[in-house]
Formats: sequence, structure tokens, C-alpha cells
Amino acid sequence: MPLQIGIVGLPNVGKSTLFNALIRSRAANAANYPFCTIDPNVGVVEVPDERLTKLTELVKPEKVIPASIEFVDIAGLVAGAHKGEGLGNQFLSTIRECDAICEVVRYFGDDNIIHVSGNVDPRRDIEVIETELILADLAALEKRRLKHVNAAKTGNKESIEQMAIIEPIYQALNQGKPASSVSFPEEKLPLLKTFQLLTSKPLIYAVNVSEAELSSLKIEEVKKSLGVDRGVVLVSAKIEEDLMDLSKDDAKEFLNDLGVSSSGLEGLIRAAYDLLSLQTYFTAGPKEVRAWTIRKGAKGPEAAGVIHTDFEKGFIRAETIGYEDYVSLGGEQGAKEKGKMRSEGKEYVVKDGDVMLFRFNV
Repeated sequence: MPLQIGIVGLPNVGKSTLFNALIRSRAANAANYPFCTIDPNVGVVEVPDERLTKLTELVKPEKVIPASIEFVDIAGLVAGAHKGEGLGNQFLSTIRECDAICEVVRYFGDDNIIHVSGNVDPRRDIEVIETELILADLAALEKRRLKHVNAAKTGNKESIEQMAIIEPIYQALNQGKPASSVSFPEEKLPLLKTFQLLTSKPLIYAVNVSEAELSSLKIEEVKKSLGVDRGVVLVSAKIEEDLMDLSKDDAKEFLNDLGVSSSGLEGLIRAAYDLLSLQTYFTAGPKEVRAWTIRKGAKGPEAAGVIHTDFEKGFIRAETIGYEDYVSLGGEQGAKEKGKMRSEGKEYVVKDGDVMLFRFNV
């Protein structure tokens, strides 16, 4: 299953325009009035990776499969969404299973584009959205708390475990703090994940700027303006929309003319991988060259498990070549001849870009 990112924001901040640009489609309704998105939009985006292109040129496989990210765009949230105001609250459940949340924030001013609050104030808008996410989590957690609070007092083991997580988060949410502000021991994290709390997820701020601002604004300046210290990506939904109709080479030239080195999509993906501590390894053979996404720090068996659970269970070893060695030595055979193919066991920590072949028992 691909990495999933839920897109949230106020109405008319450029969410659907950005979504359409990301998936190179005009499937999502994008118009100059609030709540033009009714049903959630879902699209799968290929992860750009020049390394995959290099491997494909060397191996010449029958097919190429890049890593992918699934974006889910829901209706705009407004103040009071947790009480049913607007439409976005109806779809918050759609993004509870996502791995991260991308909050689109309008930074540019344009009197011709309606703002639901009357004027552009990105810091205020962030506070509105994050307050609504906190209140939505609080409502969900209150239901869970009612189910377990009395049973925990009678000594029910499951309820005691639940309440050990519920209570500190419940207190934080009531103080206006996100669930992510509460720390838990590593052994508690699998249970916490089942809560599917919106405010426990990594948060990326996609700051929608004008064409001129994209090349002139400094990221640290924007962070200070928004009152956040990480996860900020500058995008121009309008530019991303213009890139939709261009070839890869033309798009690169277009960005160069603007003084921008990469697209908003690439920036979002880098931010997501960074926040979620993810990396990529490759498999390469005549039938298929493929990119696989794993967490940083994953060992050989876990990496094999993303291909198939049987690979992880029956893992014997991984024949491994570093990406740079693979490319510089002309592929697998050249790497073998130079002694650059390594046989790695169960304790090997996979490195970003490794090209791997797994040996396993059926």
C-alpha cells in the first residue's frame, strides 16, 4: 500500500488546484467559491527519483515501477467544523488512516480570489485548522474514554492499557495541544497508532505562494511568519497547474526560468520522507526495476517484508550493492567483478539507494 497523505485546509486556499497538479489531472473541482470540493478526491502520484531512471538505463527491464504516494483531498475546513459547520468535518474520517497530513496554507494576496475569513492571514488560518483537528480528536477520544474509564477501575487489563494512553492525550487536547505533544515509550506506539488521531500525525505545511514569491521568499522567513519551525514547503498551486501540460524537459526549463530548482511535488515528497523517516531501496532485474519505500533504520528482513511477508519470514540474506557502485561499475555484473556485491544478513541496516536481491526459504 502506498504512503498516504491527507490534504486539509480552509476553503479556497488552493487545495484542489494543488491536488490536480500533483496527480496531473483536473479531476478535483477547483473554483473560486467555498466548498467546491464535495466528495474526497484520491490520487496516486509517482515519486520522482533520478536513480530509478539511471538503473532503468543500465538494466533495460521489461517494466519499471516507481515508489508512489496517495494523496487524499477533502472539503475545506472552517471554524466550527467539529460541530458540523461547512463540509470538511464529514470527511475527516477519510484521512484518519493517512500516514501524514499536508495542510495547505494560502500566503499570497489576491482580491479576486475569495477568502472564507475575509482576508489573508496564514498564521490565523493555521490556528483555525489545527484547533478543528484537536476538537475532532477530542470528540473521538471522549467516546473511547467512556468505553474504558469504568472498566479500568475494575482492573480490566485492556482498559488499563487504553487509559494509560487516553488520559495524557485527553489532558493535552483539552489544553489545546496536539496528541503529538505527548511522548510514550516505544512499546506503546503500536496501540497509539490504532487510535488514528489526526493530531498525532506528522504535519507538512504546503504554503501556497505567488509566482514572484516562490523565487524570492526565504523559507526561514516564512516559518517565522507562520510560527512553525519545521515541515514547511513553498509551493505555487498556479505554477504546479501550469506544469501539468508540459513535458518533463519543458517543465524543467520553465522552473529554471523562474529561478526554482524543483517542483512543489518534489518538495512535498522530500518533506514527507523526512518527517516520516523514510528512504528508498531498489530491486533490479531483466523483468523489473522497482523502487521500494522503507523506514530509515530498517534491517534486511523488514525491507524484504515490503515485497512479501514470506520474504521476511524466510529471510536468509540479501545480496546488496550500493547505488553508486551499481551505476559506476555498469550494473550487477561489474559490481560483482569488483567485489562490490555484499552478502548481508539479518542485522544489516539497509541504506538509502541500496540495490538488493533477497534469498529466502519458502
